[in-house]
Amino acid sequence: INRLRAQLLEIFPALERDLELTNKGPIVLLTGYQTPAAIRRSGAKRIETWLRNRKVRCAAAIAKSAVEAAEAQHTALPGEKLAAVMVVRLAKGVMALDEEIAEIDALIEGRFREHPHAEVILSLPGMGNQTGAAFIAATGGDMDTFGSADRLAGYAGLAPAPRDSGRVSGNLRRPRRFHRGLLNAMYLSALSSLKSCPASKTYYARKRAEGKGHKQALLALARRRLNVLWAMMRDGACYQAAPPVTAAA
Repeated sequence: INRLRAQLLEIFPALERDLELTNKGPIVLLTGYQTPAAIRRSGAKRIETWLRNRKVRCAAAIAKSAVEAAEAQHTALPGEKLAAVMVVRLAKGVMALDEEIAEIDALIEGRFREHPHAEVILSLPGMGNQTGAAFIAATGGDMDTFGSADRLAGYAGLAPAPRDSGRVSGNLRRPRRFHRGLLNAMYLSALSSLKSCPASKTYYARKRAEGKGHKQALLALARRRLNVLWAMMRDGACYQAAPPVTAAA
């Protein structure tokens, strides 16, 4: 994408500035239109129809942005035709990589769902196929290997390790060696759980009220969720949200 952006910047800077090349629609546009003159000749309606035939979302907005960029540049730069050919090749290369990534994601999902604990892991709010697969890859899916949730948390870098020296005790710091992939998976799942899990929202809000920053509160939430996930996999039980406690109770 960076190479594509640099190539487009040399011949059509206005379009490079307006398009978000991390999205599929602008990439598809560049496989058919690369120069200001070609976009002006086709017009917004024809480009919109061309994009819709290729199942591009927000085709009207992309076509409008492209025409506006073309109207802002009426200068044809030297080597424009050859550069346009390179833009097409790079755009098609990005699309091919996107398809390959989608295929690999599908393979990962299929393999993950074959695991005996897949249903248990996915029942925890915020855990998806990718984060679940990362958890299985990091731990092997066998909680007996760790013995306790504290050991699993230490392996993930979510539990402090003692750094005592001589008479000094109680000096706790993050361990130097931990599984960064597991830490990342738990951190992302904790962040995702804030969208739909009331228990995660409550715990996160409590940590923020205690004076912790956003990242610290998320790490604390990730540790709490790791304890829950360890117990779920140990017992082979899916996640069940605790019922709200009433004032009378």
